[in-house]
Amino acid sequence: MASQLPSLAASAGLCLLSVLAAALLAVTLYILAVVASFAVFCAREFARRDQDRDRPPLVGTVFRQLNNFHRLFDEHVNYALAHPTSRLVYPGHSEFYTADPVIIEHVLKTSSSKYSKGIFNYSVMKDLFGDGIFAADGEKWRHQRKLASHEFSTKVLREFSSVVFRTNARKLADKISSAATSGTIINMQELLMKTTMDSIFKVGFGFELNTLSGTDESSIQFSDAFDEANSLVYHRYVDLFWKLKRYFNIGSEAKLKRNIQIIDDFVMKLIHQKREQMNGQDNRAREDILSRFIIQSKTDPETMNDQYLRDIVLNFLIAGKDTTGNTLTWFFYMLCKNPLVQDKVALEINESVEWAREDNNTEDFTARLNEGW
Repeated sequence: MASQLPSLAASAGLCLLSVLAAALLAVTLYILAVVASFAVFCAREFARRDQDRDRPPLVGTVFRQLNNFHRLFDEHVNYALAHPTSRLVYPGHSEFYTADPVIIEHVLKTSSSKYSKGIFNYSVMKDLFGDGIFAADGEKWRHQRKLASHEFSTKVLREFSSVVFRTNARKLADKISSAATSGTIINMQELLMKTTMDSIFKVGFGFELNTLSGTDESSIQFSDAFDEANSLVYHRYVDLFWKLKRYFNIGSEAKLKRNIQIIDDFVMKLIHQKREQMNGQDNRAREDILSRFIIQSKTDPETMNDQYLRDIVLNFLIAGKDTTGNTLTWFFYMLCKNPLVQDKVALEINESVEWAREDNNTEDFTARLNEGW
């Protein structure tokens, strides 16, 4: 028996080598197939570009975006300056980029029913966005759009949102005022992102996240995972091999999977807590978006299960965070570049809220704010 052990070990080693060789061959063939099909598609598209006068001009391939991914918004501006509408070649398809208001209105408003996100975008976004409104098409999109349109028009949600935004604006103002007094350098965009995250999270889930204060480790972990997951999903658009990396759970896809697990654990826990609050007839648990959708889910519990609720609210979180944070960052940047406008804005605020800076604090100031002014 002992004499057979070396031969058995050798056989096992050969078997393992055979499996690894087969896997390596499969991966190599997959990569070659992707590259070859992409090359053929590129050749065909560039050969036709001078013939198809009705199609937008080609400005490059996905590799152009990959090379400029660190400055992608500037790159998009370059596309728009060169051509109002242009195309980039991707594996198996072309992507259109437009800054033409007429086309944008046609796609998003006039003939929106003719357009969908499509299977390509859905496959890229589904792991994080699920069947939320940013990834879904058809009936699921219409269902969420209808629910959102109704819920966001309710007086309860409007009043709740107004209180949340005023409260977090005061926290931000106090933090900036403290930094200014001590002469501390701050990252304005980071603070604005944390403030909008805290605000939209409270409006969305009804719970305090407190990333601005940085006191809750689990909240910070969730927020960091959420931001990184967004970035990694976005990077899929320029990564030809993300599906292969996801299959083998390596590299950026392994990191994305870990982040999504953190997000799911955190969100599902809050959904369960929210259901318990609402079962306890806590009226305050009915003010936020999640609670409003939980109420609606009772009419169709099979469709609107916890996973569906997770997708819906996370998509609203995505919609409200970066859009608001980036807009405010740009707004304050432009104010710093234009001191005269800054003075006019400050004067109008002081006149509108009848606020004497030397006699009042930020709490008094935010108490005077309302949607009307």
